Amino acid sequence: MLLFRSCGWLLAGLLSLPARAQTAPPVTAPLDVAAVDAVVARTLKAFDVPGMAVAVVKDGQVVLAKGYGVRSLATKAPVDANTLFGIGSNTKAFTTAVLGLLVDEGKLRWDDKVTKYLPEFQMYDPYVTAEFTVRDLLCHRSGLGQGIGDLMLFPDSADFTISDAIHNLRYFKPVASFRSRYEYDNCLYLVAGEVVARIARQPWTEFVETRLLRPLGMHRSATSFARLADPANVTDAHNLVDGRVQVIRRNLGSTADPTGALFSAGGIYSSTTDMSQWVRMLLGAAGAPAPLLQPATQRELWTPQTLMPTSPRPTPYNTHFTAYGLGWFLRDVRGYQEVWHTDSFSGMVSKVTLLPELRLGIVVLTNQVNRAAYTAVTNQIEDHYLGLNGLDRVQEQMAPATALLAAAANATVWQQVAVAQKAEPKQPNYAYYVGRYRDAWFGDVTVYQQGAQLWLKAARLPRLVGQVLPYRGNTRVIRWKDRSIPTDEFATFNLDAQGRATSLKLNNLVYVPGTAYDFQDLDLQRVPETAAVKQKTVLPKAA
Repeated sequence: MLLFRSCGWLLAGLLSLPARAQTAPPVTAPLDVAAVDAVVARTLKAFDVPGMAVAVVKDGQVVLAKGYGVRSLATKAPVDANTLFGIGSNTKAFTTAVLGLLVDEGKLRWDDKVTKYLPEFQMYDPYVTAEFTVRDLLCHRSGLGQGIGDLMLFPDSADFTISDAIHNLRYFKPVASFRSRYEYDNCLYLVAGEVVARIARQPWTEFVETRLLRPLGMHRSATSFARLADPANVTDAHNLVDGRVQVIRRNLGSTADPTGALFSAGGIYSSTTDMSQWVRMLLGAAGAPAPLLQPATQRELWTPQTLMPTSPRPTPYNTHFTAYGLGWFLRDVRGYQEVWHTDSFSGMVSKVTLLPELRLGIVVLTNQVNRAAYTAVTNQIEDHYLGLNGLDRVQEQMAPATALLAAAANATVWQQVAVAQKAEPKQPNYAYYVGRYRDAWFGDVTVYQQGAQLWLKAARLPRLVGQVLPYRGNTRVIRWKDRSIPTDEFATFNLDAQGRATSLKLNNLVYVPGTAYDFQDLDLQRVPETAAVKQKTVLPKAA
């Protein structure tokens, strides 16, 4: 641990060393807003994004805060600078900031053990439980696999509570040793939000709003959609549904989470007008809202904690390292420190980028999940201030080969399903598949026959209902009834000597960038019939 922390401080020190010979000279020319408008227009068209809002803060001034396109393909209402978007994982920086407030007040230390505040906290390994600190909650080095536990959050309509989220951590088997490598995680930020609530004796939702959003003048923002005072000017969520961008269901969170405790990893709704205030405060702009954190505390948020892989190929930004701090990604670009975060929030994505030494902040909010859109616009604006000319960031993000490969893989699967369906008997007997399967943390999944069709449904997540179609052997394909769920699933049944299914394994049909659902982590074991019958007798009757 000491060695790892030393590496983090070494990188932080290197960032502060004079590097004028390698640093690109600052650009003083004002931003060409018309050029930004043109780039955004191309981006919306290229990536089929209905709407976007962009803000640029430079030298303490908001030089651009503007909406483009429409809030919804259903209403065609325009996006403006006050349109509210779900900012998803950019919420994590607000969670670490309120923890920083508690540090400044002497109520918390970053390296306090989590069990000091949450005695019920328990990881899979007792040693990890005992050593786990508040800092560890925030920098994605727990040893858990990427996105594990996300099915408690996405798709919405599940009935998990913050108590469930904390309890379920004990079932998550690590994929790496503790503090050894970066693996992005949402569930531990839920725990961080509960640490805030226990210390502040106030729900995370209320504490963030009263201690951050309101003092910053972010009056239209809120910690969840349900808490918005005025939801009139809010974007709809959009995604590809069977090959066409459509309005999809808004993520409203858990049906059993009235305090919004499960939103501390990604629940805030905000606009470019409000986010500009957040950025101005972080950059210490003259005339901005007063700094809410002590300088040393803010520096800690932007100090490398967990090293991340960096592309071996040279880039125009001449980046040498990438790391995660506390709620922020960190890297060097053209000799300057860059602090940023992105998100993927059920039908909306966003990016916030800061270059503190240039007093530059860029906010891009979109209402479609294609990350190429915010990347193209952010990079084109950043290029201007870094003195990079002649780069077409929209074209760079097109990546047609990747999209074609994914589409081809998906088409091949469905072609095989069509062939397998023709070979199925007209009156199939699925008795060897039918039954109840249980995962320790996710609960029960039921496979049942309805007429000549095989179906699957999840007990704790009502949106997960899908037809189980033939594919190859004992591997079948689940086609979700709710077509806004981004990826269908392979379902592989393991059979015993009598040909009866004993367990079920799920995996995404194709890789969908930005999809955090963790079907592959489920360990679904068939429940013995006597146990299934016993449980069935205590279930409430259907309405």
